[in-house]
Amino acid sequence: MSIPQQLRYSKEHEWLSVAEDGVSTVGITEFAANALGDVVYVQLPEVGDTVTAGETCGELESTKSVSDLYSPVTGEVTEINQDVVDDPALVNTAPFEGGWLFKVRIAEEPKDLLSAAEYTEFSGSDSAS
Repeated sequence: MSIPQQLRYSKEHEWLSVAEDGVSTVGITEFAANALGDVVYVQLPEVGDTVTAGETCGELESTKSVSDLYSPVTGEVTEINQDVVDDPALVNTAPFEGGWLFKVRIAEEPKDLLSAAEYTEFSGSDSAS
């Protein structure tokens, strides 16, 4: 299982890219995508919405279950990935690339985000790349 080193991770299995001009990209991890099964529907926050770290901001529906999407940071949504809305399977096939979910201008980043090594240990995954 792939766990990119340059990302930060939440204990709810979301990932966060390094901020560029104060904006970070958010997605779910490969671990979470595999646990969900085939994602068939994605509900994301809207551009302009304020999301709060640790609180629900959307939903992912799979053939197995429905799962809440949690924001790993507090901030304003600046962009959503329309490709994922149109083709939710991207969450499964490319969770760290084309399957990203939304971008957020960070107002506050919690101190409890995990490094790749910490997330690997937390999730019981076998490798960080």
